[in-house]
Amino acid sequence: MEKTKTADYRFYGRRKGKKLKPSREVLLESFLPKVRLPDIVGREDIDPLSCFSLPVQSVWLEIGFGGGEHLAEQSRRYPQTGFIGAEVFLNGITSLLTHLTGMEHRGDVDENVGLAEGRADNVRVYGEDVRDILPCFKAGGFERIYVLFPDPWPKRRHADRRFIGPKNLPVLARLLKSGGELRIASDDMNYIRWSLQHLMNSPDFEWTARSADDWRKPPADWVNTRYEQKALAKGKKPVYLIFKRK
Repeated sequence: MEKTKTADYRFYGRRKGKKLKPSREVLLESFLPKVRLPDIVGREDIDPLSCFSLPVQSVWLEIGFGGGEHLAEQSRRYPQTGFIGAEVFLNGITSLLTHLTGMEHRGDVDENVGLAEGRADNVRVYGEDVRDILPCFKAGGFERIYVLFPDPWPKRRHADRRFIGPKNLPVLARLLKSGGELRIASDDMNYIRWSLQHLMNSPDFEWTARSADDWRKPPADWVNTRYEQKALAKGKKPVYLIFKRK
């Protein structure tokens, strides 16, 4: 398992998988700079709205966007909303770029590639540890934060590596506006129990569920992810949690 030192914490996980296709290398070199999050590391009180070239009404953050299916589709559905996606896995980043450019079914990509026709320029990508940028944003700057199918770190000795927990919940609470939503999904029941324990103990969040269907079934505007589909194919039943910022 690769370990890299970032600030005063460590990142555990993969940064690159199988060798990238030449077309995806082109996307990294020519298209990623067009949608990369501006350099804000080390700065403070940044308004997320200012990270976009066009006006947006609100900003949603997806932490660990995997293959980018959810982020790409949500940003297509909501062109007036800005989306900041953080993901360190290079293959996942290139997957998102294929969705944004409409090149997922093509092998020939030229250096002038841009957003697919009809797409707004409402996505910004951060390719390093999201914890680098969270302190940079102003309080209450985000309307919604997603943490979907994260690494569950199933071994007890690795529990402190789970993103949802006592270290990060106060940070997420600071970033969400009052009434803003934290959406979590996982097919790992240990991770769900862990998340519920810490969220229910948090003074900053309240669970929106009123019946079992509220966590057994995905929200109305849900977009399936690759990881979710793999879990469903194995007969697992994901859980969908929505907590609101008090």
